[in-house]
Amino acid sequence: FSLLMQSYLLYADYLRELAHAAPLPPEERRRLEFATRQYVDAIAPTNFPATNPEVLAKAIATEGESLVQGLRNLADDAKRGRITMTDERAFAVGRNLAITPGSVVYRNELIELIQYDAVTPTVCRRPLLIVPPCINKYYILDLKPENSFVAWAVAQGHTVFMISWRNVPPEQGALTWDDYLERGVLAAIRLAREIAGSRTVNTLGFCVGGTLLASALAVLAARRDASVTSATLLTTMLDFADPGDIGVYVSRELLAAREPQLAAGERVHGGELASA
Repeated sequence: FSLLMQSYLLYADYLRELAHAAPLPPEERRRLEFATRQYVDAIAPTNFPATNPEVLAKAIATEGESLVQGLRNLADDAKRGRITMTDERAFAVGRNLAITPGSVVYRNELIELIQYDAVTPTVCRRPLLIVPPCINKYYILDLKPENSFVAWAVAQGHTVFMISWRNVPPEQGALTWDDYLERGVLAAIRLAREIAGSRTVNTLGFCVGGTLLASALAVLAARRDASVTSATLLTTMLDFADPGDIGVYVSRELLAAREPQLAAGERVHGGELASA
């Protein structure tokens, strides 16, 4: 096993260096390097039962049951048409996800605004508005109680508001970024201030929710509106000049082919995101 591992690591380094040295234009070399990394990861000895000592030991200890269970998982994933990372039956909204108490205090055609119940004798004067990504559900920040950001923030004495984005129906396929700012983020900022009786709010944006929040802050700055005192951005990209590995998939040619469809009202479906 040690010989296999050392041979693999040596071969992997060789392939990565070979890809990096390829006489190609930068974008093509980047795609080659990415594909090489995927190949190198795929052929790792740990990915195959016969060359993974831990898999063999567990198979012996369970009299083969671990291998049978693995084959069951493979068959189930084949039926779904995708690879699952968890037991999806283990989680349910209202049972062990999104269980921090709160109420919907506002609704329009694009969002619902949730206000969470206070759990401390007194609360901070300034409320906290959270802008989650519109490609996730709001409870990405309200998972199980022990790892819920919302529950933690409420326990610190914050009056917490959260945007919940609507699943976009066909008739809303032509909504623009400006619509998401005006009817989503800016509307939520205004309402959180009014409900809490505060001149200003603290804000937090997560992923593309942070990108939306940053855009909204730029709009407020142009309007000389000082409604937001602080902004915290988590895993948020603001400069898209280098989007990282996703740039391997997203080319100018791909965008040129896709943008007319989206501009005409076609939506990106969840299955597309899952396959990515």
